Amino acid sequence: MAEAEDMVAQIEALSAKLAEAKASITNRFIGQDRVVDLTLTALLCGGHGLLIGLPGLGKTRLVETLSTVMGLHGNRVQFTPDLMPADILGSEVLDTAEDGTRAFRFIEGPVFCQLLMADEINRASPRTQSALLQAMQEKTVTVAGQNCSLGMPFHVLATQNPIEQEGTYPLPEAQLDRFLVQIDVAYPDRDTERDILIATTGETEAQSTEVFTADELIEAQRLLRRMPVGDSVVEMILDLVRAFRPEESSASAQVRETVAWGPGPRAAQALMLAVRARALLEGRLAPSAEDVTAMARPVLSHRMALNFAARARGDSLQALIDDTAAALGGAKAAA
Repeated sequence: MAEAEDMVAQIEALSAKLAEAKASITNRFIGQDRVVDLTLTALLCGGHGLLIGLPGLGKTRLVETLSTVMGLHGNRVQFTPDLMPADILGSEVLDTAEDGTRAFRFIEGPVFCQLLMADEINRASPRTQSALLQAMQEKTVTVAGQNCSLGMPFHVLATQNPIEQEGTYPLPEAQLDRFLVQIDVAYPDRDTERDILIATTGETEAQSTEVFTADELIEAQRLLRRMPVGDSVVEMILDLVRAFRPEESSASAQVRETVAWGPGPRAAQALMLAVRARALLEGRLAPSAEDVTAMARPVLSHRMALNFAARARGDSLQALIDDTAAALGGAKAAA
C-alpha cells in the first residue's frame, strides 16, 4: 500500500514538473501543443522523434529549446549529400608524441551528446544515414573495431521536409522503425501566427529556462516504465498493431487490399510507452483506450506503407489508421 501511494506521489510530482517544462518550451515555441507533447513523449520514453514539416515552422527552434529546458547537452548536424559517417561518429587521428612514438587517438563526433538534432536527415546518402542505426538502437557506435558507449540519456530528433524531395534519399524502413514517433509539424493557425509575429520581431525575445536535468529525465523514464497499464489497454494495443498486418486473419478487407506491409513488435512496444507518456503529460495515473487512439497515428504512420494500387488511388494512410483506431476504441467501449 505504501509503495502504491509513493508511486502515485511520484507520478503527480512528475506531471507537475512536465507541465512546468511545457510552459517553458512554449515561451519560445509558441502554440503547436500537439507537437510539443509528442516531442516530450519521445524523450520520456527514451526514444527518438522524426519531425516532418516545411522550412520555417520552428523545428530547429523547438529542438534547441528542448535542449535547454530538459538540461541536455545538444549537438546539431546538418545532413548534406557529401556528409560522411566519420562526420557524425568521429574518426581516429595519428598522434606523434615528443619521444617520436605514434599512436591513434579517437576524436569523438557530434553523435556523442545527449540530444542530437539531425537536420534534413534524408539529404545524406544511405551510407551516412546508416551511421545512426547502431547509435539509435543500441546507444553505442563502433569505430575501428572498438565499441564506444554514448551514455545516457541519448536521443535523436531528426527533421525532414515533406515537399522537397530532389536530391534526397528516403530513409530505409529499418531506420524509420527506430523512431518512436513521427511528429507532423503543420502551419500554425491565424491566432498562433499572430502571437509568433509579435513575440519574435521585437527588440527582445522570451527565453526558456532549465526545468529538468539529465539525471531527472532518466528517473522520469524509469518511472514511466513502472506505470500500470490495464489489461484492456494492452489488448487494444495488440489488436491495433496486428490489425494492420495484411497477412493476419484478423485484418480487415480494406487492410488486406491497401497495406503493403504492417508494423512489427517494435511498434507495439513504442505504443505501450507512448500511451503512458500521454497519461503523464495529462496528469493521469494510468493510460486509457483514448490514449491508444490518440497515439496510433504518430506511432504507426512511419512503420507501415500502402501498396502501389492504394497510392495510385490516392488513399490516405493516416485516415486508415485513424478510422481503424477509432473503430477499435468504440468496440472496446461498447464491450
